[in-house]
Amino acid sequence: MKPINIIGAVAGVILKVVVAILAVFYTYQGAMLCYDYGYRVFAEPAMDDGEGRTVTVTVTEDMSPQDIGKLFKSIGLVRDDVLFMLQYYFSEYYKDVKPGTFELSTTMTSEEMMAVMAAQAGDDGSKASQ
Repeated sequence: MKPINIIGAVAGVILKVVVAILAVFYTYQGAMLCYDYGYRVFAEPAMDDGEGRTVTVTVTEDMSPQDIGKLFKSIGLVRDDVLFMLQYYFSEYYKDVKPGTFELSTTMTSEEMMAVMAAQAGDDGSKASQ
């Protein structure tokens, strides 16, 4: 065998090993990112511990869950608007949250905020959960 053929074969093997290692690395990183995001859907903590701050929020009828998430993110009630939207769709309050003006706090989780919005909406005649 010629030396050039040996060098080419070794370089080919090294390239395949590097590609395989990169594929495993990026697959692992992607899986960890997906796991972390999926975990946060069900276990995202409140923005603040302790006293926090109270915010008055008005949700209109034409607002989608993503719009509500963007509003909440802009005023500091949630960290991630897309995460809030997913939490909304997976929550027990999915059909119960109605438009209105609500007093929410940065010490509330997304689930607690939705509970407040569903309970207050139930006070004016619409269906409340539980």
